[in-house]
Amino acid sequence: MSVAEPSHVSSRDNPLLKELRKLAHDPGGYRRNGRIWLEGDHLCRAARDRGVRPAVAVFAESLWATARHEWADAADKTVVVADALLAGISGLESPAPMGFLLDLPARPQVAPDAPTVVLDRLQDAGNVGSILRSAGAFGFRQVVALKGTAALWAPKVLRAGMGAHFGLKLIEGVEADALDALAVPWIATSSHRGDLLHRTRLPFPCAWLMGHEGQGVSAALEARAAHHVRIAQPGGEESLNVAAAAAICLHASAAGADS
Repeated sequence: MSVAEPSHVSSRDNPLLKELRKLAHDPGGYRRNGRIWLEGDHLCRAARDRGVRPAVAVFAESLWATARHEWADAADKTVVVADALLAGISGLESPAPMGFLLDLPARPQVAPDAPTVVLDRLQDAGNVGSILRSAGAFGFRQVVALKGTAALWAPKVLRAGMGAHFGLKLIEGVEADALDALAVPWIATSSHRGDLLHRTRLPFPCAWLMGHEGQGVSAALEARAAHHVRIAQPGGEESLNVAAAAAICLHASAAGADS
């Protein structure tokens, strides 16, 4: 199969560059554009390894000169951009010399029996991305983000997720009643009530409820949980960061399922 020659862009007013600039700096821009900007070699490789084919692959001129044989057929369309122009798009301190432009996947339906992580109004993009990474690592392939949670495909969340997005079923921007479709037991985390995690027999599959950094899981969701757990903290800290708590809880579930 012959590979189409890339197109070259040398003007900062090019429509594609204008689109990428918005996507790189607006956390919710992908919702309006229907497209996602992945910046950097690591995220692009993670997407490719999961079978994702981007609409457009974008390369700095200096990288394309040495990497064209590896990436020539990576996308439906390839665009080569002057280094300074591509760097001007980036929201990173050290701009990456390549990126993928993807079509935003359609929002899937909630799978009733899937091991699930529910994100209840989490605000911090780093926390959200870290939880997605833990979910993928420990076999929780479905993540449901309720309205008020940081945008799952925002640039900062993508970077914190380190490629986990492409192995997960992501359902975002839904109301709490979307959780009615879940047929697995819900587990709520708390810093002050519930059984100690390490002494609890955890159901699997299940749905872990991870709540707002300051307010925790909403009272309405907590009231519907089948189990309430807390993490022992012998060091005496008041509470754990939600991403750290999620990693501990999801690991405990995965370990229990294997035992």
